[in-house]
Amino acid sequence: MHHVTPLIGIVVAGLVLAFIAGAIAHRLRISPIAGYLLAGVLVGPFTPGFVADGRLAAELAELGVILLMFGVGLHFSLKDLMSVRRVAIPGAVVQIATATALGAALGLWLGWTLTASIVFGLALSVASTVVLLRALQARDLVETERGRITVGWLIVEDLAMVLALVLLPAIVAVQNNPDGAGGAEILRSMGAVALKVTGFFALMLVVGRRFIPWLLHWVVHTGSRELFRLAVLAIALGVAFGAAFVFDVSFALGAFFAGMILGETQLSRRAAEETLPLRDAFAVLFFVSVGMLFDPAVVVDQPLELLATVAIIVIGKSLAAFAIVRAFGHGNGTAFTVSASLAQIGEFSFILAGLGSNLGVLPDAARDLILASAILSILLNPLIFKLIVKQGRSPAPRVDAEVVAPPPPGSGRHVVLVGYGRVGRLLAPRMRDAGYRVVVVEDQPDIVAAAREAGFDTVRGDATDMATLARADLASAATLLIAIPEGYEAGVIAARARAASTDLRIVARAHSDDEVAYLERHGADQVVMGERETAICMAALAGGVAEAAAP
Repeated sequence: MHHVTPLIGIVVAGLVLAFIAGAIAHRLRISPIAGYLLAGVLVGPFTPGFVADGRLAAELAELGVILLMFGVGLHFSLKDLMSVRRVAIPGAVVQIATATALGAALGLWLGWTLTASIVFGLALSVASTVVLLRALQARDLVETERGRITVGWLIVEDLAMVLALVLLPAIVAVQNNPDGAGGAEILRSMGAVALKVTGFFALMLVVGRRFIPWLLHWVVHTGSRELFRLAVLAIALGVAFGAAFVFDVSFALGAFFAGMILGETQLSRRAAEETLPLRDAFAVLFFVSVGMLFDPAVVVDQPLELLATVAIIVIGKSLAAFAIVRAFGHGNGTAFTVSASLAQIGEFSFILAGLGSNLGVLPDAARDLILASAILSILLNPLIFKLIVKQGRSPAPRVDAEVVAPPPPGSGRHVVLVGYGRVGRLLAPRMRDAGYRVVVVEDQPDIVAAAREAGFDTVRGDATDMATLARADLASAATLLIAIPEGYEAGVIAARARAASTDLRIVARAHSDDEVAYLERHGADQVVMGERETAICMAALAGGVAEAAAP
């Protein structure tokens, strides 16, 4: 019998249990995150049965944070980041100060030292990268103004935590040795952090902007998809590791800047697609690792303290963020989005709590409260996000997801085209030349922009969502053309469109006989299989050549 290593054990147990619990959560119409956290509790040290290696789980989760921040960076530019600096920088600073003050007040009330109380408050002030970004991505908000403000805010929080992690040992050393040159040591530490962060930014802007695009373009010309995928992962992980090892910058921040540099090239979309499966898998392992930290005994031993801690995270931070964003002149929609996104804590909180415990500053009770409140805030965040963002939603449609005006009654010359890739770009102009009005549905901003430049009406969004198809005025369309290459995803679109309209003509594409059968079962009137049509066309051409050559 093969020996099961801790690494294999945590990956297998984490993913299998996360899938089962996530599927149950989805069935119960609650966030799958709840299932992932439950899977972590089941393999954690505080429940009977298999106990996964918590240290390995944390390291795997860190990979998820790196890949997630790299993916966000791909959709960002330096211009986007600088455009929100006026609200993100002062907003994050004031919000961190507010949450730290509330946490410190609770710590002093519980009888802890001033240093312990401040560390406790700092741990409550910083949001989880993974939770925040998944919430924004699930609602297609990353590339909106409010999404950019939230991500910019997150970057400032990460920088503040980097500074706190460097300064805390120096402050503790000064307290333990009051006769030393304490002020000079702290100033020296702050100067070193500022110098390293500045050096990393300069290196990425000067060298990274030239080297990373050149490297990927060279890899593309090799024609190897496997090598391209490996290059993308090497850049994301290599820059993140180098940023942490050489410049003492967090993994997440290093990966974000690597993605942002790569995002300025034409290969950004392909790079995002290549890293998506790994990002999702490791993000799930992040939630499993968080669940492993939860000790249910905290709920019984410190119920009031835990309730107060969660209130600071969910209510105190949210109200502070809302007030700050509104004070800078932004609307309710942006303020609600930022406040909902920050109503939780995560990975930096664990790191700071661990450092505080190792230095003998933070009591065990404070560490347990931080871990338990992180679980509860992450568990509550999807519900909070849904309720708060719904309250702040603007009735006006987004610029990049406009509602298409209906065609004249009885025209019957309106088609909805899902997918503007290689097939869609050939199909759309042919339909327009035939006299049809074409509405393109796409979820990638660069492809939407290309379709607009070509003169087509566009709707940006997920075509499996009927709300997106409704914005494309599917109700008055004569035909739905599904040109995306994913046959089974196309089946979902076809089924929902068919349920909405029995008269609609649905034409889709497929790559296999199984996909053809699947699409026909789910409502497609006709399915075109590329390989079959190619064979028919080649046979016809070969037959024509043979006839011409015959005497």
